[in-house]
Amino acid sequence: MATRIVLGWREWAALPGLGIAAVRAKVDTGARSSALHVDAQWRFREGGAPWVGFRLSPDGSRAIEAAAPVFDERDVTDSGGHRTRRVFLRTGMQLAGIEREIEINLSDRRGMLFPMLLGRTAIARAFTVDPARSFLHGRTPPVNPPA
Repeated sequence: MATRIVLGWREWAALPGLGIAAVRAKVDTGARSSALHVDAQWRFREGGAPWVGFRLSPDGSRAIEAAAPVFDERDVTDSGGHRTRRVFLRTGMQLAGIEREIEINLSDRRGMLFPMLLGRTAIARAFTVDPARSFLHGRTPPVNPPA
């Protein structure tokens, strides 16, 4: 079995394909999917395929607009038991020197302490979590180039 990288219960991640150099993420092994807070989202078609555009402020001040192809739409049940239909994207994530492609849904996380929730499918087989620790890998973790 390969050695897994230890994460704290909260970490900084990057989503370079979306123009996000650093976003605070709560690592949540109880959540299946990952979620990213967006202030607004809109749909459009590009090349005949469905896309979603969105605006977010990952650092709380500077707004970023991004767009990505829609990977899927699924119902998600939040921790309060409320079901909502969400758009899912596939994008690269950089965390703790690792880059991997993850699925992430866009949601309204206003009022939550973390703009990103990192679920267990995003961390499976590469990471383990120490719930007593935080921010073990810095604000903008370097990424090892592919071998």
